[in-house]
Amino acid sequence: MDFYNTLDSAMAALAGFLWGTPLVVLLLGGGIFFAAYSRLVPMLYFKHGIDILLGKYDSDDDPGQITHFEALSSALAGTVGMGNIAGVAVAIHTGGPGAVFWMWITAILGMSTKFFTCTLALMYRGKDDQGEIQGGVMYFIEEGLGRSYKPLAIMFSVSGLLGCIVFFQANQLSQIIRDYFYGPMQIFQGDSHIGNLVTGIMVATLVGIVIFGGIQRIAKVASRMVPTMVGLYIIAAMLILAKNIGDVPAILRLIIEDAFTGNAVSGGALGSVIIIGVRRGMFSNEAGTGTETMAHGAAKTTEPVREGLVAMLGPFIDTLVVCSITAIIILLSGVYVEDLNGVSMTAEAFKRELGIPGQIFLTIAVLTFALSTMFGYSYYGQKCASYVFGTRWKNAYNWVYIAMIVVGSVASIEIAVNFVDSAYALMVIPTMISTFLLAPRVLRESKRYFSSL
Repeated sequence: MDFYNTLDSAMAALAGFLWGTPLVVLLLGGGIFFAAYSRLVPMLYFKHGIDILLGKYDSDDDPGQITHFEALSSALAGTVGMGNIAGVAVAIHTGGPGAVFWMWITAILGMSTKFFTCTLALMYRGKDDQGEIQGGVMYFIEEGLGRSYKPLAIMFSVSGLLGCIVFFQANQLSQIIRDYFYGPMQIFQGDSHIGNLVTGIMVATLVGIVIFGGIQRIAKVASRMVPTMVGLYIIAAMLILAKNIGDVPAILRLIIEDAFTGNAVSGGALGSVIIIGVRRGMFSNEAGTGTETMAHGAAKTTEPVREGLVAMLGPFIDTLVVCSITAIIILLSGVYVEDLNGVSMTAEAFKRELGIPGQIFLTIAVLTFALSTMFGYSYYGQKCASYVFGTRWKNAYNWVYIAMIVVGSVASIEIAVNFVDSAYALMVIPTMISTFLLAPRVLRESKRYFSSL
């Protein structure tokens, strides 16, 4: 137990140090810079981005591995997941209702950030040691800035190896199965760790079947799972919102008022609310981390700006739609004032609003959300491993990845959250610095593309 307490304290201290004011300024300030620098022109082509997503400009002859729709689905498989169900609950638990407002700000600014990073992922695709075209932050750093910047690319890849380990997803999946499956059936009552271990082994086996098939299989599974799970989640949420429509304005007012007071955080520190909101917002939509560039970098296209526009839709769907719905339901139900955290808080909110069917639905949603994230992140981790160690290590990474699902299932939620937060913070630094340096080239490419429409 002492070891766990020591590890928990160490991870919390590391996450707290990395997530200081400089990193928040880098993320929010970067988003403001990209929005102002592009004069919000990409936002005016929102509908054009949807046309691209729906396949209007697809061509089998274009270089790449997957379609625009599969690329966004793969990216959303990593973002529309536990960050939307459990991450929002963690944000409200630690930062109060006001943290949701700062998640919104992170998403709005993140749309501009994703446009720049994912356009670069297509402008400067590199090749792995097998000669296959690859995209991602590490490649656009090396191809766009030159080999003298390779240490920055390695920093991204090494932190990506760690950040893509699905500790949080595995942890929350085991938690809801323990609470709502093992508990009622009185299985593993004597020792919850055994139940979590069994869950971890079963989930790891299922994930392994998919991820050893590579990006094509991951993309195909994701392109079916993601739209379905988001659609069903929104339908269930709309039933709850319709039932409580008269209370929604008061909830929105609570979020906005609390965002500028910090009353819900110990000590009442406004800065703490902002940091918590930005941390959870970035965990939800990944704008600024660079992970999404690895999925979008595999898209079949000869026009980088097209994929930038598709990527821009991600934070809108992920945070402004799905996360907002989750937050409003949690606040409507009143469970946020109780001693609940993570997925248990969201599950209790659905149960109170829709009864047992709501609880069953959320359990199914958590299963699909968590699995889709695990599929997507495995691809990101493989690409990072391939860049640092060579493609022959991809399968070795997959085995480590699967083993860490089991470890995450038996770890505490605090260790899982702080581990992911620390790795994400280290990914932000090379991603944002390199995107700042290459921003003028994105602007030139954008002007060329938009003038040709």
